[in-house]
Amino acid sequence: MQRTNFGDMACSIARTLDVIGEPWSPLILRDVFVGLTRFDQIQADLGISRKVLTERLNHLIEHGVLERRPYDRRPRYEYTLTEKGRELVDLLMVMVAWGDTWRAGKAGPPVLYRHHACGEISSVDLRCAHCGEPMHANDVDLLPGPGAAT
Repeated sequence: MQRTNFGDMACSIARTLDVIGEPWSPLILRDVFVGLTRFDQIQADLGISRKVLTERLNHLIEHGVLERRPYDRRPRYEYTLTEKGRELVDLLMVMVAWGDTWRAGKAGPPVLYRHHACGEISSVDLRCAHCGEPMHANDVDLLPGPGAAT
């Protein structure tokens, strides 16, 4: 069965899913974000097959989300987030807020975020870039943008 090419759709959600919609990709990005940057570290943490991890890492590199850097004389590499990858981690932080609210269970959130600017434990809060007010699904109207399909 051939996979649908979401990258060709006139939809920013579909285009994002084309890069990180496969379930392993966000977990790989999470691992790199928290400092697991070497292949063996990521593979051990996720329990993912070496073949699948190689495919996912290559896909994320191809899309400019990760960068591969050699770390010794042998052909061994570590993976780092690019600017594009760091912005995807922002998206993952929004997913964390949803998961902490709806899926954390009695044990509570598995990870807390301390904000560098104020030193407080906090969570992501979606706000309008213009006025600073909260911005959620019930607070917006959808309008066709310049890249909308005709």
